Amino acid sequence: MKLKNLTVRNYIGEVDKARVEDLERRCGVGPADHAFFTDTMGDPICRIRNSPMYNMLVAEFGNEIVGVIQGSIKVVTIHINPSKDMAKVGYILGLRVSPRHRHNGIGSTLVHHLEQWFVANGVDFAYMATEKDNLPSVNLFTEKLGFIKFASPTILVHPIHQISFQLPSRIEISKLRIEQAEFLYRKFMGSADFFPLDIDKVLGSKLSLGTWVAYPKGETWGEYREGVQAVIPDSWAMLSVWNSGEVFKLRIGKQTASCFLYEMYSRLVDRLFPWFKSGEVFPDLSDPFGFYFMYGVHREGPQSGNMVRALCKFVHNMASKSGGGCKVIVTEVGGTGDELRHHIPHWKLLSCPEDLWCMKPLRNEETETARLREMTKTPPAGALFVDPREV
Repeated sequence: MKLKNLTVRNYIGEVDKARVEDLERRCGVGPADHAFFTDTMGDPICRIRNSPMYNMLVAEFGNEIVGVIQGSIKVVTIHINPSKDMAKVGYILGLRVSPRHRHNGIGSTLVHHLEQWFVANGVDFAYMATEKDNLPSVNLFTEKLGFIKFASPTILVHPIHQISFQLPSRIEISKLRIEQAEFLYRKFMGSADFFPLDIDKVLGSKLSLGTWVAYPKGETWGEYREGVQAVIPDSWAMLSVWNSGEVFKLRIGKQTASCFLYEMYSRLVDRLFPWFKSGEVFPDLSDPFGFYFMYGVHREGPQSGNMVRALCKFVHNMASKSGGGCKVIVTEVGGTGDELRHHIPHWKLLSCPEDLWCMKPLRNEETETARLREMTKTPPAGALFVDPREV
């Protein structure tokens, strides 16, 4: 059943801000038994503000905002296009519907309006991400809205504690200049699906804390850039870090049984071994917290797994000393076949083994839909580049 007199319009900050923030506080993200809530810290469009082009729509019923949706547009590498590697894509995120107004068609109405904005701006494909177990979201997009399941990446989460990791003595870690990082990403990841054309803008953002490379100590990391034929080690790895805590905070809603058992374990340790402060090992996630997002994780060579692990420890130590309320480190890699997941420290309790990306062609729909369905019979073999602006 659809609500009569439902109005969908563009978000107006000075009019809608308080009501949208209230809706955000009431809507969890993820499955009902382990929901996360976002704290936008006074800026409801914080998650899309750094995108090249963005929009936010609200659904209004009477004097109440009963739904919101956000979208961003960019140009990326995508191999679904038969005629070209680059495509303009629209990303759908932040779909929220007031709990007491659900099952009234508000979500699908908001998506349709956002798709119209995409089409008006020349978008080739719309895509979105959700947890595979979030059945209401999956069913809405795949059963009602014509989206096709495209990929199942893995979200890896590692808590930050106050005890620093000891970095391997045989591995050198160096910070790259933005132009060096851009050159390496375009050379080694430029063909990855969803690699953004404006990677320079991502790397140059104030939210990007930098890019680091790891390689064997004693070997030389050359001046790797356009026009310079540099020699680099046989094994190396790189990654960049995005400070998502400067954009929004997270807080955990209902706890799973595992979380409850972990809390009981921590209390038991505190009681039996008062000299051992579990807070120095495990962070307190009961209050709103920020996180670092590792993106552009790439490796080359037979020993590169060790390089990835060293970089992850380096980022952990950097986060533990930041003093900015950063409590976890998050990264997203390919599905079960991506070997990277075995080299990135993470907690299974907090991680999501199967995220779900869904896509929908908005132009040349018959041709592109047929090609997309054919591609999904065998999962993409190449890497997915996860843009930190869309986390």
